[in-house]
Amino acid sequence: MTQNSGFLRECRVETRSIAMQHQARQIAIIGAGNVGTALGTGWAKAGHRISYGIRSPQGEKAQQLQAAQPDARVASNADAVREAQVVALCTPWSATEAAIRDCGDLTGKIIIDATNPLKPDLSGLDRGLDTSGGEQVAAWARGAQVFKAMNQIGYGLMDHPQFPSGLQPVMFVAGDGEGKPAVLRLIADLGFEAIDAGALTASRLLEPYALLWIHLAIFKGLGPNFGFGLLRR
Repeated sequence: MTQNSGFLRECRVETRSIAMQHQARQIAIIGAGNVGTALGTGWAKAGHRISYGIRSPQGEKAQQLQAAQPDARVASNADAVREAQVVALCTPWSATEAAIRDCGDLTGKIIIDATNPLKPDLSGLDRGLDTSGGEQVAAWARGAQVFKAMNQIGYGLMDHPQFPSGLQPVMFVAGDGEGKPAVLRLIADLGFEAIDAGALTASRLLEPYALLWIHLAIFKGLGPNFGFGLLRR
């Protein structure tokens, strides 16, 4: 009986280990600025494999990034996404189209679009209401499953944010396709309450919502150390 119990425990441990390995994903981070490195660090903590796509993979910035995150891979955009199941876009809006083009064929991949189509002076969005940056990304990356997320909070709180209240900040996810459960899980892996906001057209709501965060943080003096929550009764 004791031997059987020990065998069953070993089987359960092995099953959990296999499940964890199955959940681990290869994620390509396109853009290695503050947002990209915060997301890459957070997902690495959660057990995912990270590659960074940058414009100059042999340059000084790439060397510094590799030294700071030795378990990650630093490469060109095309090389970074080649084996990735998930691609996180973390580029300034003005550089996003070129970055997607440099990635090559993204057919079948999941794209988490963390960008916001901001005007250069942060005074507003350069599109909205009848279209969105998320929908534009889907047009540039035809064949990929695009999900808008991680655009609604500052980079300093993207990696497992902690608040005195103990409550999780909310992160809404907009997008279509069978990859949505995986995206919701990846957002939860970063420490957020991940909420399905519906189809990609809901990006038309989430991008102005992100602009509210920017307005409060920068122009109304709240600073970057806050997030939005979802209260229920």
